[in-house]
Amino acid sequence: MSFIRPEARAQLWRWREVIAAVLMFLLGVKLAFAFFGFTAITGWALVATGLVTAIIGAQRMRFRSGTGGPGVVQVDEGQIAYFGPLTGGAVAASELERLALDPSSKPPHWLLEQPGQAPLAIPVNAEGNEALFDVFAALPGLKTEKMLSVLRNAGPHQVVIWERSASRPDHQRLH
Repeated sequence: MSFIRPEARAQLWRWREVIAAVLMFLLGVKLAFAFFGFTAITGWALVATGLVTAIIGAQRMRFRSGTGGPGVVQVDEGQIAYFGPLTGGAVAASELERLALDPSSKPPHWLLEQPGQAPLAIPVNAEGNEALFDVFAALPGLKTEKMLSVLRNAGPHQVVIWERSASRPDHQRLH
């Protein structure tokens, strides 16, 4: 028996990291100003941790594109696997050469390219898609804010978000 409507519960779950960060921040402020010594230092540490957690939580929240899409994503020890109703496959995060977003697909798809394999297309709303945020954020040189901007404001064409080694001249930009 639940006292919270399913829609409200889904929204609270979507905002969970930001809510936890705000609570951490508020507890830190209380400790920092109400006490002295070690407790105040702990309070300031909680304030700083709360701020960082809020920023990361807000990025994660913007990355979530919902669930209920086709297929399931699993990330296990650097291996990204997608099990879809019609397609599927796996790529090693350490072997990724290119990450792109194809907004022309319905729903939009992440395209993960690894040498010697066909690109792995993963719907942005596949079950378990949240695990991709950490993998993508760990790619060397990837700008998380740009990735989130492309995800929210995708145009009609495929957009390369990250490449390990540029396949175009240095004077041409990715986006």
